[in-house]
Amino acid sequence: MDENLEVRIATPDDLDQIMNLALLMQQEIGIADANPHKILSEIYPSLHLDGGLVGVIGPKDRIEGGILLRFGTLFYSDEKVLEEKGLFIHPDCRSAKGGRARKLCEFAKQTSDSLGLPLLIGVLNDVRTKGKLRLYERQFGEPIGAFFLYNGRSGPELTRGD
Repeated sequence: MDENLEVRIATPDDLDQIMNLALLMQQEIGIADANPHKILSEIYPSLHLDGGLVGVIGPKDRIEGGILLRFGTLFYSDEKVLEEKGLFIHPDCRSAKGGRARKLCEFAKQTSDSLGLPLLIGVLNDVRTKGKLRLYERQFGEPIGAFFLYNGRSGPELTRGD
Protein backbone atom coordinates (compact mmCIF):
# COMPACT_ATOMS: atom_id res chain seq x y z
CA MET A 1 0.00 0.00 0.00
CA ASP A 2 1.18 3.51 -0.84
CA GLU A 3 2.58 5.44 2.12
CA ASN A 4 2.30 8.76 0.24
CA LEU A 5 -1.47 8.74 0.07
CA GLU A 6 -3.32 11.96 -0.58
CA VAL A 7 -6.91 12.86 0.15
CA ARG A 8 -8.96 13.75 -2.91
CA ILE A 9 -12.49 15.02 -3.30
CA ALA A 10 -14.72 12.15 -4.35
CA THR A 11 -16.81 12.27 -7.52
CA PRO A 12 -20.03 10.52 -8.59
CA ASP A 13 -17.85 7.73 -10.06
CA ASP A 14 -16.91 6.79 -6.47
CA LEU A 15 -20.52 6.29 -5.33
CA ASP A 16 -20.57 2.48 -5.13
CA GLN A 17 -17.34 2.25 -3.15
CA ILE A 18 -18.37 5.05 -0.78
CA MET A 19 -21.77 3.45 -0.17
CA ASN A 20 -20.07 0.13 0.61
CA LEU A 21 -17.72 1.89 3.02
CA ALA A 22 -20.64 3.73 4.67
CA LEU A 23 -22.59 0.51 5.19
CA LEU A 24 -19.48 -1.17 6.61
CA MET A 25 -19.06 1.78 8.99
CA GLN A 26 -22.67 1.46 10.15
CA GLN A 27 -22.23 -2.27 10.80
CA GLU A 28 -19.17 -1.60 12.92
CA ILE A 29 -20.10 1.53 14.85
CA GLY A 30 -23.73 2.42 14.10
CA ILE A 31 -26.22 3.09 16.88
CA ALA A 32 -29.30 2.36 14.74
CA ASP A 33 -30.20 0.14 11.81
CA ALA A 34 -28.96 1.37 8.44
CA ASN A 35 -31.29 2.97 5.92
CA PRO A 36 -29.37 2.85 2.61
CA HIS A 37 -31.72 5.41 1.03
CA LYS A 38 -31.04 7.90 3.82
CA ILE A 39 -27.28 7.27 3.57
CA LEU A 40 -27.49 7.84 -0.19
CA SER A 41 -29.43 11.10 0.36
CA GLU A 42 -26.44 12.48 2.29
CA ILE A 43 -23.68 11.08 0.09
CA TYR A 44 -25.08 11.61 -3.42
CA PRO A 45 -25.42 15.41 -3.25
CA SER A 46 -22.00 15.66 -1.60
CA LEU A 47 -20.44 13.85 -4.56
CA HIS A 48 -21.83 16.72 -6.66
CA LEU A 49 -20.55 19.33 -4.18
CA ASP A 50 -24.14 20.15 -3.27
CA GLY A 51 -24.37 20.88 0.44
CA GLY A 52 -21.15 19.08 1.25
CA LEU A 53 -18.29 16.98 0.00
CA VAL A 54 -16.62 13.64 0.52
CA GLY A 55 -12.87 13.32 0.99
CA VAL A 56 -11.45 9.90 0.16
CA ILE A 57 -8.09 8.27 0.39
CA GLY A 58 -6.75 5.44 -1.71
CA PRO A 59 -6.65 4.64 -5.39
CA LYS A 60 -9.70 5.12 -7.61
CA ASP A 61 -10.29 1.39 -7.80
CA ARG A 62 -10.02 0.78 -4.03
CA ILE A 63 -11.09 3.54 -1.64
CA GLU A 64 -9.46 2.83 1.72
CA GLY A 65 -11.18 5.49 3.82
CA GLY A 66 -13.31 8.57 3.65
CA ILE A 67 -14.93 11.47 5.42
CA LEU A 68 -18.37 12.92 4.72
CA LEU A 69 -18.60 16.66 5.41
CA ARG A 70 -21.96 18.44 5.11
CA PHE A 71 -22.97 22.06 5.51
CA GLY A 72 -25.48 22.60 8.25
CA THR A 73 -26.76 24.99 10.87
CA LEU A 74 -27.12 24.67 14.59
CA PHE A 75 -30.67 24.55 15.88
CA TYR A 76 -30.30 28.05 17.37
CA SER A 77 -28.60 29.87 14.50
CA ASP A 78 -28.70 30.48 10.77
CA GLU A 79 -24.90 30.55 10.54
CA LYS A 80 -23.39 27.69 8.58
CA VAL A 81 -21.09 25.07 10.09
CA LEU A 82 -19.21 22.17 8.54
CA GLU A 83 -20.45 18.91 10.06
CA GLU A 84 -18.52 15.67 9.89
CA LYS A 85 -21.11 12.95 9.34
CA GLY A 86 -18.66 10.05 9.30
CA LEU A 87 -14.96 9.30 9.10
CA PHE A 88 -14.05 5.68 8.46
CA ILE A 89 -11.02 3.67 7.44
CA HIS A 90 -11.59 0.23 5.92
CA PRO A 91 -10.52 -2.43 8.47
CA ASP A 92 -8.03 -3.92 5.97
CA CYS A 93 -6.16 -0.60 5.85
CA ARG A 94 -6.03 0.44 9.50
CA SER A 95 -2.64 -1.06 10.28
CA ALA A 96 -1.07 0.10 7.00
CA LYS A 97 1.45 2.92 7.09
CA GLY A 98 0.39 6.33 5.88
CA GLY A 99 -1.83 7.72 8.65
CA ARG A 100 -5.11 7.56 6.75
CA ALA A 101 -7.31 8.77 9.63
CA ARG A 102 -4.87 11.59 10.41
CA LYS A 103 -4.86 12.66 6.75
CA LEU A 104 -8.67 12.73 6.67
CA CYS A 105 -8.68 14.85 9.86
CA GLU A 106 -6.20 17.24 8.25
CA PHE A 107 -8.41 17.39 5.15
CA ALA A 108 -11.39 18.32 7.33
CA LYS A 109 -9.38 21.11 9.00
CA GLN A 110 -8.14 22.43 5.63
CA THR A 111 -11.70 22.41 4.29
CA SER A 112 -12.92 24.28 7.38
CA ASP A 113 -10.12 26.84 7.02
CA SER A 114 -10.66 27.37 3.29
CA LEU A 115 -14.41 27.84 3.73
CA GLY A 116 -14.11 29.91 6.89
CA LEU A 117 -16.59 27.66 8.68
CA PRO A 118 -16.38 26.05 12.11
CA LEU A 119 -15.91 22.27 11.93
CA LEU A 120 -17.99 20.01 14.17
CA ILE A 121 -16.31 16.63 14.43
CA GLY A 122 -16.31 13.93 17.06
CA VAL A 123 -16.29 10.31 18.08
CA LEU A 124 -19.72 8.75 18.60
CA ASN A 125 -19.08 5.06 19.08
CA ASP A 126 -17.60 2.64 21.54
CA VAL A 127 -15.16 0.80 19.26
CA ARG A 128 -11.51 1.70 19.96
CA THR A 129 -12.77 4.97 21.45
CA LYS A 130 -9.71 5.89 23.51
CA GLY A 131 -7.36 5.66 20.53
CA LYS A 132 -9.72 7.73 18.39
CA LEU A 133 -10.01 10.34 21.11
CA ARG A 134 -6.21 10.60 21.36
CA LEU A 135 -5.98 11.08 17.58
CA TYR A 136 -8.72 13.74 17.61
CA GLU A 137 -7.15 15.59 20.54
CA ARG A 138 -3.82 15.68 18.68
CA GLN A 139 -5.57 16.97 15.56
CA PHE A 140 -8.21 19.29 17.00
CA GLY A 141 -7.23 20.12 20.58
CA GLU A 142 -9.24 19.66 23.74
CA PRO A 143 -12.84 18.45 23.30
CA ILE A 144 -15.65 20.85 24.17
CA GLY A 145 -18.12 18.25 25.41
CA ALA A 146 -19.10 14.60 25.32
CA PHE A 147 -21.83 12.35 23.94
CA PHE A 148 -23.68 9.72 25.93
CA LEU A 149 -25.93 6.90 24.72
CA TYR A 150 -28.62 5.83 27.12
CA ASN A 151 -30.90 2.87 26.48
CA GLY A 152 -29.18 1.95 23.23
CA ARG A 153 -26.41 -0.07 21.66
CA SER A 154 -23.75 0.51 19.04
CA GLY A 155 -21.97 -1.50 16.36
CA PRO A 156 -22.23 -5.29 16.51
CA GLU A 157 -24.19 -4.96 19.77
CA LEU A 158 -27.00 -3.32 17.79
CA THR A 159 -27.72 -6.43 15.75
CA ARG A 160 -27.14 -9.11 18.39
CA GLY A 161 -30.85 -9.35 19.08
CA ASP A 162 -30.82 -10.08 22.83
